[in-house]
Amino acid sequence: MFLTKENKLNWPRIVIGAVITCAAVLCGVFWFDIPVFDFLRGFDCRAWTILGVIFSAKNWLIVSLIVLIVFYIKKSLQTKPKFGLGDFYSKIKSSYAFWIFSSVLLAVSTGAVLKFIIGRARPIFYEMVGMTGFFPGTSDSVFHSMPSGHTLASFAGLVMIGLLAPRAKWFTWSLAIVIGVSRVCAGFHWPSDVILGAFWGMVCADIVHAWMVRRINK
Repeated sequence: MFLTKENKLNWPRIVIGAVITCAAVLCGVFWFDIPVFDFLRGFDCRAWTILGVIFSAKNWLIVSLIVLIVFYIKKSLQTKPKFGLGDFYSKIKSSYAFWIFSSVLLAVSTGAVLKFIIGRARPIFYEMVGMTGFFPGTSDSVFHSMPSGHTLASFAGLVMIGLLAPRAKWFTWSLAIVIGVSRVCAGFHWPSDVILGAFWGMVCADIVHAWMVRRINK
């Protein structure tokens, strides 16, 4: 999305994407979030909750880390292990699991900062007492609606997988979109939360991909 053919970040496109995303988020906050949320809530089902459990940020990190450790052990058995951070990195830097883990970790960690700064109340307040709003600097997770963490992690992970396996891009992108929409259907997030999470997840995947390619080619 935001990479050139030479695997460098396309900053003009990122800036344009950021402007469009900010405009969409503002329109959501002031106009379409509530009507779209009310509409999508009519499609709620248990499948969305299951999907949310499977593709949680924690599971993305745990699974990719397990695969990464297995990859490191396999590489260590082929060569004499040195058991140091330098040796660990040199062995795992070519692993796709490391690229996915790094992408998701960057998205989730920066997303946590955004959640804290923005402090948006989750839709549960709207459904229970008709309240919406922003409470910046609040540590309680019920005020961490924006951006959507599941969307952040899933777009970061699935877009990265699409970059590594271009033939599967249509599937990974479609699944990421479904996961994002499911968070609204299940009542956990506003549509604009998902829009912001999707954009930043994509950017994080591209940042990590560009950095990894540059490091490997050195």
